[in-house]
Amino acid sequence: MNTPPLRRSELATPASNDHMFAKAAASDADLVFLDLEDAVAPALREQARGKAVQALNEYDWGTTVRAVRINGIDTKWAHGDIIEVVEGARENLDTIIVPKVTAGRDVWWVDVLLNQLEERLGLLKRIRLEVLIEDVAGVAHAEEIATASTRLDAVIFGAGDLSVSQGARVDTNFRPREPYPGDFWYFARMQVLTAARIAGIAAIDAPYPDFRDPAGYEEDARAAASLGFNGKWAIHPSQIEIANQVFRASDDEIRRARRVLEAYRAAEAEGLGATSVDGQLVDAAHVKLAEGVLAQHAAVTGSG
Repeated sequence: MNTPPLRRSELATPASNDHMFAKAAASDADLVFLDLEDAVAPALREQARGKAVQALNEYDWGTTVRAVRINGIDTKWAHGDIIEVVEGARENLDTIIVPKVTAGRDVWWVDVLLNQLEERLGLLKRIRLEVLIEDVAGVAHAEEIATASTRLDAVIFGAGDLSVSQGARVDTNFRPREPYPGDFWYFARMQVLTAARIAGIAAIDAPYPDFRDPAGYEEDARAAASLGFNGKWAIHPSQIEIANQVFRASDDEIRRARRVLEAYRAAEAEGLGATSVDGQLVDAAHVKLAEGVLAQHAAVTGSG
């Protein structure tokens, strides 16, 4: 069974704001990305590359995954973003996040460029990729995108630009301004999640811009976690702890998962294909769910 990488929280940090780097490196986020795209003024985007390289090389990031978000591949900056950051950071860069991906060819373009750079530079490890699906075309091609490269670790649902792409009437947190009968983003989220599961990679939920509203962020995170998402973006360090708690198995879930596996193994030993725990059916599907809970717990705790 494929276990996606641990991505409960992904912290966004503007690559132009070097005073934020130390706090980001010391955070408990599973991944931190230095943003060369929307968080940086266009006039500063080329300059921000050097700051990102310096941060990747000079700070102790511990076990945090070190990433940069490049500009979209349809912009004049993308090519330079990849080359300058990879050449400068080398093994100190783990992941590149590609925004506004609309089709598998976008992922392929970045993959091929990285192949060339890794060979020329003699890099000993393969740089990983995560991609943002934040456009109606990206939603339509989600499975094609998620399976486009073996470098991919995650697909990310981006509600902000998707709102623009589909002409949605939403507030600053990308929630509908008018009453809507159901989950406004259910279809797009499920497209992203389904594609991630087909590819065996992580699905990451959209940011929640109002960092002064922890209850709203947690509500959003719990809705995504219920569907099966692995984590959520944090646009402020205060959101990291919430995401890390929401997207980890609770103590009760862990205890029940262990009981399910013990009961099922005992039933198997007696030649039975199903059993019960607390009066509830336990069969092969429940076993797979329990195994997923325990695999995620092991990734969080570092246990085997």
